[in-house]
Amino acid sequence: MGANEAKAGARAESARRPGRPGAGTPAVPDEESIMLRGLDAFAELGYDRASARELARRLGVSHNFINDRYGSKAAFWRAVVDSAMGAQLERMPQVDTSLDDAEQLKQWITGFYRTSVIRPQLGRIFVDEFSRDTERLDYVFERYVEPTLRTVEAGIDRLVTSGRMAPLPMDVVFFAIIGPVSGMVEVPLAQRLGRREATSPEQLTATAELLATLVVNGLLATDPASDS
Repeated sequence: MGANEAKAGARAESARRPGRPGAGTPAVPDEESIMLRGLDAFAELGYDRASARELARRLGVSHNFINDRYGSKAAFWRAVVDSAMGAQLERMPQVDTSLDDAEQLKQWITGFYRTSVIRPQLGRIFVDEFSRDTERLDYVFERYVEPTLRTVEAGIDRLVTSGRMAPLPMDVVFFAIIGPVSGMVEVPLAQRLGRREATSPEQLTATAELLATLVVNGLLATDPASDS
């Protein structure tokens, strides 16, 4: 190869965008596929076990792809979570504000449970992250948990003020709502407990509504401390 050809080849190589394969290498998957494969990997392995090399293998890309395109594994994790959460929030039905506060709360919780089924991997990621005091937990809390609680906080305050709901700590309210999500996303366990293997959208909706009714009825029950 002559000097001019070598220089031309070097210029062509440097002109490639980061993360793009060279000639003869497999094409990089589209962004949606990358996000879905990343979601599967983090849900199965957890953040720490999902090494950059293992992520690259599962994505079907070169080992330096994640750093080239996203900057770091942490940034890639945030991109995956944002993609999945964005899609889930878009699917959340609008709550009918003409309804009673208790019915609004039930409608919101039902929608939350129903949409959780579409990306159960996200619930598994959050369960793992909720047990770790990390920057990732800060990210999830500030970007998703706190804003989500604000959407129902005013209605809960009115229910408490009217005497229809006991004044409960917010952490108790949160875990009372979030806990039953496992009933929607932990399908293998649900099947062992009697759920039919083929579950229709109508059956999932019925399960979500039943869980939401149980949760709201529990929140509206008499303060347990008053019976002690």
